[in-house]
Amino acid sequence: MAVQYVQYKGIKFPPGYNTVESLCFAENEFQVRDDDIFNITYPKSGTVWMIEILSLILNGGNPTWNQHVLNSLRAPWFTTQLGLETAHNLPSPRLLTCHLPIQIFPKAFFSSKAKVIYTLRDPRDVLVSYYHFSKMCTCFEDPKSFNHFLESFLNGDVCFGSWFDHIMGWMKLKGKSNIFFISYEQLKQDPWGSVESLSHFIGKELDEAAITSVVENASFDAMRKNSMCNSTMLPREFMDQGKGTFLRKGICGDWKTHFTVAESEYFDKIYQEKMQGLKGIFPWEQTGLESNSERDP
Repeated sequence: MAVQYVQYKGIKFPPGYNTVESLCFAENEFQVRDDDIFNITYPKSGTVWMIEILSLILNGGNPTWNQHVLNSLRAPWFTTQLGLETAHNLPSPRLLTCHLPIQIFPKAFFSSKAKVIYTLRDPRDVLVSYYHFSKMCTCFEDPKSFNHFLESFLNGDVCFGSWFDHIMGWMKLKGKSNIFFISYEQLKQDPWGSVESLSHFIGKELDEAAITSVVENASFDAMRKNSMCNSTMLPREFMDQGKGTFLRKGICGDWKTHFTVAESEYFDKIYQEKMQGLKGIFPWEQTGLESNSERDP
């Protein structure tokens, strides 16, 4: 059965969680507090990981909150009706989560002192993770094939719109004191330093023991074992983990096991065209594009 997506301002959103009314409210009427902390990502870019990290930082490294309270209650998705109600009832400082592109982000944010943490990830790894996720989540159409999904991704014909537009939109705010950009790759390469920087940004200085606790309790292995963040609590009619695992691999470079040489070259071509002006500043570009011999045929 075809999924009837919610359409809002030219962007598709998964049904069941979002409505036109909830998205409109989030954009135009959501009340932003000056001490709010927004966890923003394009899908499959480290959203759950960042919720765990920030939850731990806010609690001084103590894992009790993470281990006993669902992540959707700790960092509600305020664009949904349930998430909105949860957000309204949270004490300050609130941790809030969304995948919104900048053009429909809460207008009240731009006149506030609230903070945004935006996590980026190699779009090829995003695509692979999104493909597998779409096969599990019943609010998304099951991809016809990997190649078909790749085409849809590059055209922006997926939920939450174009990865390129999302990144380009948010990167326009780079340099503002209340916006913190970090990549999935940075988090993997230097978890300790990343946690230290994030803690400083949100004004919660941690000692060595607390930072160690954050790193350990937000590790991939710890998250896979934690039912408060691994989605195993979701009923099968929403998330069919018989078709895969929500927290699948948690690595960088998994795209190499999925892309053919032709698909990789095609992706690179579109990437070069769409990322004019921003090329060369992301971790996945630092060593240049991999040669075709390094990619699976």
